[in-house]
Amino acid sequence: MKVPLLDLKLQYAPLHNDVSEAMLRVAQSQVLVLGPETAKLEQTLAAYTDCAYAVGCSSGTDALLMALMALDIQPGDEVIMPTFSFFATAGVVARLHAKPVFVDSDPVSFNVDPEKIRQAITSKTKAIIPVHLFGQSSDMDAIMAIANEHNIPVIEDGAQALGTQYKDGRKSGSIGLMGCFSFYPTKNLGAFGDAGLVTTNDEQLYIKLKQMRNHGMEPRYYHKFVGGNFRIDEIQSAVLNAKYPHLENWHSGRQANAAYYTELLLQHGLATTTGCTEFTSTEKVLLPAEVHKTGGAKNHHIFNQYCIRVQKRDELRQFLASKEIGSEIYYPVPFHRQECFAYLGCNDADFPVANALADTVMALPIFPELQREQIEFVVQTIKEFISL
Repeated sequence: MKVPLLDLKLQYAPLHNDVSEAMLRVAQSQVLVLGPETAKLEQTLAAYTDCAYAVGCSSGTDALLMALMALDIQPGDEVIMPTFSFFATAGVVARLHAKPVFVDSDPVSFNVDPEKIRQAITSKTKAIIPVHLFGQSSDMDAIMAIANEHNIPVIEDGAQALGTQYKDGRKSGSIGLMGCFSFYPTKNLGAFGDAGLVTTNDEQLYIKLKQMRNHGMEPRYYHKFVGGNFRIDEIQSAVLNAKYPHLENWHSGRQANAAYYTELLLQHGLATTTGCTEFTSTEKVLLPAEVHKTGGAKNHHIFNQYCIRVQKRDELRQFLASKEIGSEIYYPVPFHRQECFAYLGCNDADFPVANALADTVMALPIFPELQREQIEFVVQTIKEFISL
């Protein structure tokens, strides 16, 4: 039995006619950039994220870059972020010649540890970027309290989290000053290439972001500031509009698959609970947790990835591959260990949780079209490896 990490062909097959019609509609109109498809997408996703405004752009990376540029982040300014994330979060800060400031992670959610944010704030801190990793919201109450105390803007990196809800029901992207999303094809809502989105409830920021994506131009050929070419193509907007009605079903499929993985891993005695942070004789696999709020409410996790932790991670991946089971490491090298950030002089000992995650985390196939028999095969194969 083959179990790929992701098979986008299974998603595309039933949508072939809708997607083809959407792309043909754009081709026939010859309105190829920032047209009616983009306007529709922005209106739809502003409503979906419970935000007043949404601005489509060229990628999730450019969404982050636009947000920082809209805040006028300057060389030498400090921007706080988790060290355990996809590279774009740090890369956009470095591109502006600002200083990325890395902090450690929470061992249960894998998201940023709010107390580490507090400890990292200086007079040069100009923004905080929490990342809603793998489809689960960061601890936004704690983060916003810290940010508001110091009057520091928060940019939510929701690249993996469109549709994620915080414990009280607030949507990711609506809590901070801005939210940034990616439509890379592997995301729960993926385009036919690169595309992204910035959300905000601030009207003046919305106006600036629209100008920012088009070289800072308003009106045509008049530039009050230097922006960039961050425009979204109409083809991408049209495809996203065609796929959007299926998004909640795709979320539900991923959530059902995650629940089945957890059920089987517990049933087979590979783990005893979710949210464990230490390996023991009984905890062979550490399971992902949907973090609960005191009183019972929990995050609405959309499981862009289902990431377990295992001690012999690399050996297990090789064993799974020998059985034609896909997996991936998100992420093997935290920012503070990246060669390009050696100039920051980070102390590796300051990031024990992120280092442990980098050595043990691995993602299992979780896409909505995954069959229960495939999940059973994956779990049985993990059990076989651990029993060796």
